[in-house]
Amino acid sequence: MNADVDVRAWLRDRGAENIDHPGGTLYAHLCRVQQRLAELGQEPDVQSAGLAHAVYGTDGFDVALLDWTDRGRLRDLIGADAEALVYLYGACDRKRSWRQLATSGQVHDRFTGQTRRVRSDQLTPLVDLSIVNELDVIAQMPSLLDMHQAYFRELFAAWAPVTSSAVRSEAGRVLGR
Repeated sequence: MNADVDVRAWLRDRGAENIDHPGGTLYAHLCRVQQRLAELGQEPDVQSAGLAHAVYGTDGFDVALLDWTDRGRLRDLIGADAEALVYLYGACDRKRSWRQLATSGQVHDRFTGQTRRVRSDQLTPLVDLSIVNELDVIAQMPSLLDMHQAYFRELFAAWAPVTSSAVRSEAGRVLGR
């Protein structure tokens, strides 16, 4: 648990508590995503990635706490596997990657412009993290579900073959099926 304390302190030092995000602050969102991943039985590396998932910014949230070229600092804090997942999450060009992610296993990297093959052991954690992130945003802004429920149902159904059963069940519960 000491590692989590260090990461949380680092996130606060980087200003995450002062950055607006649905439901309060980016810091609160990151903590909620980590907690939900833990509740859904995700491995510690995935939970750590959840706590730091937006550090490099994302395709849907353009505020970075750390430049993506300075990955060593985050790697030292959360470990190589968790940092690699954070990088994939932050680098993912959603429009070019999300719909085919489960079948292609590829992410179009918005930082480098290249296409990356996701390692087989990273695909489910990446999809699970992506879903849990969206579920948290929906929980904070229920109107998003009203506006985009069909989109999320279609996307999460496309990801179902590579989604963990716990996250798939949680998504179904939140989306109302």
